[in-house]
Amino acid sequence: MSATPFETSDIIPVLNNIMKAELSGVVRYTHYALVITGPNRLPLVDFMNDQAAESLTHAQQAGEILTGLGGHPEQGISPIEESHDHSIETILRESIAHEQRALELYRELLALAEDRSVYLEEYARTQIGAEELHAIELNKLLRDYAIG
Repeated sequence: MSATPFETSDIIPVLNNIMKAELSGVVRYTHYALVITGPNRLPLVDFMNDQAAESLTHAQQAGEILTGLGGHPEQGISPIEESHDHSIETILRESIAHEQRALELYRELLALAEDRSVYLEEYARTQIGAEELHAIELNKLLRDYAIG
């Protein structure tokens, strides 16, 4: 008899990908907090540090679920593309792209979990909501830089 009430072989790789993507967010947002300059530096640094902390929490949540389902967390992070352009506009655009990738992964998890696990469905939906909110906030921040 399986330790879980449903087959997890297709879910475990997605959870690993989520965990690695969230861990790459920790690195990405920490990097951004360090390189941001200009008159809006302080509030943006706080925002990026908050994003890094939240990414770590999300990675830990995914890892706990992953190991709870009998999976083994991979030691690594998703690739981090960097343009080396540290303008606020570029940083915000790269952040939005990162959040969109996370959204794709959580939506993939939701599709796999539907009608198999209420807990995983709710977890995926909650994370989708959080990532959508991040994208909304980043788009609002971007408005000042995209006008002109």
